[in-house]
Amino acid sequence: MINKSMNDNLQAKQLFIFDLDGTLYLDGVLFPKALELLEYIKNNNGKYVFLTNNSSRSSNEYVEKLNKLGIPCDLSNVATSQQATINYIKTNHPEELFYVVGTKSMIKEMKSAGILISDDYSSKVTGVILGYDTELEYKKLEIASKLITEGAIYIATHPDLVCPVKFGFVPDCGGFIKMLEYATKRTPIVIGKPKRLIIDMILERTKMPASKALMTGDRLYTDIACGQAAGIDTLLVLSGETKEEDLKEHQNKPTYIMKDVSELYEILISK
Repeated sequence: MINKSMNDNLQAKQLFIFDLDGTLYLDGVLFPKALELLEYIKNNNGKYVFLTNNSSRSSNEYVEKLNKLGIPCDLSNVATSQQATINYIKTNHPEELFYVVGTKSMIKEMKSAGILISDDYSSKVTGVILGYDTELEYKKLEIASKLITEGAIYIATHPDLVCPVKFGFVPDCGGFIKMLEYATKRTPIVIGKPKRLIIDMILERTKMPASKALMTGDRLYTDIACGQAAGIDTLLVLSGETKEEDLKEHQNKPTYIMKDVSELYEILISK
């Protein structure tokens, strides 16, 4: 139940950070009022940023995909776990040579950003980057396992266990992390949601204070936990992975809970 005080707080927000899959759309089909919500934000001096842990696509591909869905979007509106991973590596491991378990798009974006990448196993490789690889081949897991076992720096773009699709879910990067943990007995440094690094990147980019930001998503353990870690208000929508019964068993309680983004739209336009 959202009271007038909560309505006022939501209506005062200026930066709206949205997860994508399960929040604004599912399998490329937009949820009701999603476009109207974004248009309202834009027309009322607000900013919106699409924050995704999904590292299978490049930033430019996300812009293209969202534009095809009718969503006004350019690179300034997109923040990905891959971008945050690139920033982390350039700050902490700029001279290391990495092997990447990821899509061709992910590898291309990382190379373009100046990350040093090897296309195969080599004794010179000092790190492994694990992403949501929708082009996964067993050889990649074998090479990654060998390098991780040998002590390579081990970084994962995000911890999502599954990715929502029309028929249910498919394994995501978090599932790959579990596979490699069984093989190597090691876990990675995780960069994307729920780590606050990715929200801090957005706040710095948009020059917005945390008090004016709202994180909206469908996962308690990534979206909501990330917003809480960064000290911003959170909105859980029940249109994706999380169902109402899951709230009883999870410690990450969102600031707000709604069935989908259409409820947020109705609150904002009731100003």
